[in-house]
Amino acid sequence: MRLQFAGIRRSSNYSPNHFTNDGLILLKTAQELMKLGANFKIYDETEIDTAKISEDFIFSMAQGKRALKKLIELEAEGKFIINSPRSSLSCYRANMAMQLINAGIKFPASKIVKTDSFGYHKIADVGKEMIWLKRGDVHAVHREDVSLVYSDEELNIVLKEFAHRGIEEAVLQEHICGDVIKFYSVRDTEFFYWYYLDKKNDYHFDLEQLKKLAQHSANVLGLLIYGGDAVVSEGGVITIIDINDWPSFAPIKNEASKYIAESIYTEAMKFCEPANKMEVKL
Repeated sequence: MRLQFAGIRRSSNYSPNHFTNDGLILLKTAQELMKLGANFKIYDETEIDTAKISEDFIFSMAQGKRALKKLIELEAEGKFIINSPRSSLSCYRANMAMQLINAGIKFPASKIVKTDSFGYHKIADVGKEMIWLKRGDVHAVHREDVSLVYSDEELNIVLKEFAHRGIEEAVLQEHICGDVIKFYSVRDTEFFYWYYLDKKNDYHFDLEQLKKLAQHSANVLGLLIYGGDAVVSEGGVITIIDINDWPSFAPIKNEASKYIAESIYTEAMKFCEPANKMEVKL
C-alpha cells in the first residue's frame, strides 16, 4: 500500500535566514518517503486555510498561528500529523519556558510579561547584569525578536517596541554563561548531531546527559522531529535554552532526512493498524 502524504512548507515569515534550508529538509524528507513507498504533495503554510488537503497523512513545518489552528482542526478530524500542531504551539517561547521549567528540566529563570502592561520591568526580575528579552510566541521573525538587554531602561523600551508591533507577550530570560551548543535529533532513533555555536571556555561535559536532556525536553513538548540549543557552564552543567520544532538540520540534512522520513513512515504505519478506528485512504 502507498501512503499519501501532504507536506506543509514553513512560511518564509518564520524562516529568517533559513528559508532555503527549511525548504530543502522538507523536500529531502519527502523524497525519502517516496523511496519508502509513499506519495506526497507539498503545500505552503500560507495556503492551507483555503487548500483542500485530501491526504490523511501530514508532515508539517508550519509555525504560524493560523496554520496551526487549521492543522489542529484537521488533527481533530482524524488526520495523522507530525509534528503535531499542538506540539508546535508548545514550542512558542512562553509556552515552552513554562512547560520545561514545570517538568523540572534545567532551563533559565524566565518570566512571562504582557508587553502592553503599565508595569516597569527590571533585569533583576530574572537575572543580574544582562538578560534576554524574547517574543513570547514564534521563535523569531526579525532579528530584534531576541535581544540581549543591559539595563532596565533598554528592557522597557524594547517591550514597548514589541507592543507596537503587535507582539502581546514576551519572555524575560536569565542569561547563562558558558559554551553554546546547537543540536538536532529525531526522537526514539540513534540520530543526534551537535556542534558548538560559541566555544569560549571549552568546558568538558557529558554528551549522554545532553542527549537525555534534549530527549526529555522533546517528550515534554510532544515533538518527534526537533533541535535546540544548550549552554555548558563551569563544571559541565548543561542548561537547555531553546527547543525548536523541526529545524532546518542545515549541516546534516542528507543524513537527517533519512531518519526523519523513516520515523514519519513508521508512525504512519502504526496509525494504520486495526486498533485505530479511522479509515484512512491509501
